[in-house]
Amino acid sequence: MYRFLLTPRWWGINVFAVLAIPVCIFMGSWQLSRFEDRVDSHRQQEDRSARAKTAAARPLERLLPVDQVTSGRQASARGHYDTGHQLLVPGRTLKDKHGERQGFYVLTLLRTDGGKALPVVRGWLPGDAASKADTAKVPAPPKGEVTVTGALQASESQGSDGVPGAGGPAPGRLAMISAASLVNIVPYDVYDAWITLTDTQAPLRAVPPAAAEGSGLDLKAFQNLGYTGEWFVFAGFVVFMWFRLFRRESEAARDAELGIGVGAEGAEGSAGAEGGVGAVSREASGRADDGRDEGSGEGQGEAAPAGRA
Repeated sequence: MYRFLLTPRWWGINVFAVLAIPVCIFMGSWQLSRFEDRVDSHRQQEDRSARAKTAAARPLERLLPVDQVTSGRQASARGHYDTGHQLLVPGRTLKDKHGERQGFYVLTLLRTDGGKALPVVRGWLPGDAASKADTAKVPAPPKGEVTVTGALQASESQGSDGVPGAGGPAPGRLAMISAASLVNIVPYDVYDAWITLTDTQAPLRAVPPAAAEGSGLDLKAFQNLGYTGEWFVFAGFVVFMWFRLFRRESEAARDAELGIGVGAEGAEGSAGAEGGVGAVSREASGRADDGRDEGSGEGQGEAAPAGRA
């Protein structure tokens, strides 16, 4: 009854199922491991951020380049602020007791003793960076040589959290904080990193450090979780379709062995044959009867004239 499994068609179906199911399970497991890695990375980043708030600051040079381990660590640098290149970073949101409010960062470049400049976010103010009334509240940076301490951050990119869409910033404003954005604004080299101060001048508010890229539970992490479900659904669908086709073929083979489909066709064929033979016989006998009737009529017609004669 199961000889149909040896047909070329079913060889192809079986090979496809045997290959597709493990591939779907492997891909689903891989996507799940990616999601779990992101969850673990997120927890580790939270632990590092919590420890960084109480840990002693380390010199900036020892923490570069910025990665998932050094991001958020307290860094210190010494130099003097370049008051001629203070920039505002508009379109930044900060949470407070009133909820999320729109505002802007105040960024000033610190010329370090090493010659390079370090972008320092001195704080956040609510309002519009294009409004003179709001920008008038920005306090002037300290003069002379200072030592700054804050959370180390990697340079932003177009896909970083909080960075607005593409668009050319106005003079005195900066779209995203990165060395690539600053290289055409200032006439000196800039570190490929920045810090956000822990202690700010009033009325500025401290900007909390952001999680390192790839370490948070962002949209990509939940995409991995969604792909996990899709791959496992694909594996289940392959199994379901194989059993459905197998059941249909088994029922067809069982009916053929019992002669259910063949018997009905044979009966119809026999009835048709018998009907055909009967019709031919009736037609032949009808023609014979007609011949006899015509023959007897002709004989009677000939006999009558002979009798009269």
